[in-house]
Amino acid sequence: MSRHGRAYEADLAAIVRVSRALGEDPAFVLHGGGNTSIKTSGVDLTGEPIDLVLVKGSGWNLGTIEAAGFAPLRRRRLQDLLTLDSLDDVAMVNELRLASLDSAAPTASIEALLHAYLPGKVVLHSHADAIVSLTNRDVDAAEIADVLGARVLVLPYVMPGFPLARLIASTDVAAVDAVVLRNHGLFTFGDDPDGTLDRHRALVARAAEAAGVESWGDPGAARPRTGDLVEIAELRREISEAASRPMLLRQSASSRAAEVARRPDLVAWSSRGTATPEHVLYTKRSALVGRDVGQYAARYRAYVQRNRHRAGEIVELDPAPRVVLDPDLGLLIAGDTALDLGVAHDVTLHTYDVIDAADRLGGYRSLDEPLTFDIEYWSLEQAKLAGRARKPLTGEVAVVTGAASGIGRATAERLLASRASVLGMDLNPEVLSAFPDDGWRGVVGDVTDPAAIGEALDTAVRDFGGVDVVVVAAGIFPPTQPIAVLDDAVWERAFSVNVTAAARLLRAAHPFLARSPRGGRVVLVSTKNVIAPGPGVAAYSASKAAAAQLARVAALEWAEDGIRVNQVEPDAVFDTAIWTEELLEERAAQYGMTVADYRTRNLLGTEVTSAAVADAVAMFCEGLPATTGAHLSVDGGNDRVI
Repeated sequence: MSRHGRAYEADLAAIVRVSRALGEDPAFVLHGGGNTSIKTSGVDLTGEPIDLVLVKGSGWNLGTIEAAGFAPLRRRRLQDLLTLDSLDDVAMVNELRLASLDSAAPTASIEALLHAYLPGKVVLHSHADAIVSLTNRDVDAAEIADVLGARVLVLPYVMPGFPLARLIASTDVAAVDAVVLRNHGLFTFGDDPDGTLDRHRALVARAAEAAGVESWGDPGAARPRTGDLVEIAELRREISEAASRPMLLRQSASSRAAEVARRPDLVAWSSRGTATPEHVLYTKRSALVGRDVGQYAARYRAYVQRNRHRAGEIVELDPAPRVVLDPDLGLLIAGDTALDLGVAHDVTLHTYDVIDAADRLGGYRSLDEPLTFDIEYWSLEQAKLAGRARKPLTGEVAVVTGAASGIGRATAERLLASRASVLGMDLNPEVLSAFPDDGWRGVVGDVTDPAAIGEALDTAVRDFGGVDVVVVAAGIFPPTQPIAVLDDAVWERAFSVNVTAAARLLRAAHPFLARSPRGGRVVLVSTKNVIAPGPGVAAYSASKAAAAQLARVAALEWAEDGIRVNQVEPDAVFDTAIWTEELLEERAAQYGMTVADYRTRNLLGTEVTSAAVADAVAMFCEGLPATTGAHLSVDGGNDRVI
């Protein structure tokens, strides 16, 4: 138990429980939105009693929040701040940190001052779709209040943080237990956590009944994604060019989104702003209708110029669209990471439901352009830009064969760590769930099957927008056979997997690699046997030598397309599926060694791992822009190769 006592612990447990209950429904809270608090008491280090308000920390998701997600703030200090005539955002955030009883706690929500002021032990805040639908209209506040009933105060939109807290602090809230902020959301407050949650849900239910909506953000039935893959890759390239960095692009399978994309009034319908102000950070204010990225970027720059006088010094955001609506391709979402794509897709679908519901109630109206700009270029959001560090492969897409084990799996893991989105292909069904990452897709298939290659590329392009990197890691090591007794089937299978499959994959991937925003990259996982073969492995050595030659020709042919083709040549990587214990013992015996000595039979006396090979692959993928046709040994040093 903490030093604050049982009452504190009970209050903390209660706010965690009701916060999760509120946050588990995306119709109330989406992707980190909303905030909650509970007032309690504790003691400081000297043992003095102190009034506290436990406020949800920024960055925590209400649906999964834990006790560590709440910041314990000195309530009196926050109330004192509300006596100020003004308080800028940076100073306010600093004061919130200073008011915390725990320096390790997260920075409290920007609404912390409001939570400290509102009466009632518990405060719950959501951006419920139904409430937003009701308020995003050009109607009197009284009409909104009539729908919601007694004890509800309806206020005009003001900026979150100090302005909102001051507005409510200057308003009599003694007779109400709920505040609706237009174009923003709902606050309920009371002494009983469950009662406050019930009140919140009841008000949202009234708004939903008025809107005639039972389910929000429903994508509808999944539909087959159609449209030319090369056109999607080209659109992604243009969006990346506008953003001045590689971006991902995902084609939605939502039938609901497809219906929207076919609306005859699409331009006017989709250009009326976001459902709530912070959504502009995920989707921008409007979608690109069609595929003219250049025109969209020009309009965005003009919007910034019209409104930049409202802010001080700003870092202008990229002008690339985040939402694309195209009659042929449907809805497409652009973003830096796979997680960004998912968030923006959800926000977009919920926004469409809000717009339709508000239109049925008389007409949707979002915040005007200047107020939207204020959120998009809010000083707190601008401050976050300096802390955002992109990893080397953020916004890029890799296809890795043989990705369920060994070098292929290690390579996929390494590229994911550099924030690439990765499509892994393997015969082993475990490839489907190899990594719990939003940027991972697995395809079960034989690399020798053209249809499986087609499925892999189709998934990569429709889910992530294109292909920037191809890593050919799939391969087989046939049983040892002297040439005098070489089996034709063994020979042919080695060439089918090690050479022909690679050629087919490169041929199929070329149109996408040629449209990579940063230039396509191919890395062939070759072998030292190309240079220094051993006896009894003719099928393996010859097929891998043919693959190496294929890669060299590709480097010659594709340089004019900006595609770099390089090879890594590992040797004696024993943590792969190729090397069974039986094979290790057999090969060690051929050299008159123990298995332990055989594992480190190189000049450095070190064991070569799949992870070491993956690092070499990543080097070619992440950097070396002036290198193609190169061969990099990863073998601990081999006297025959040297």
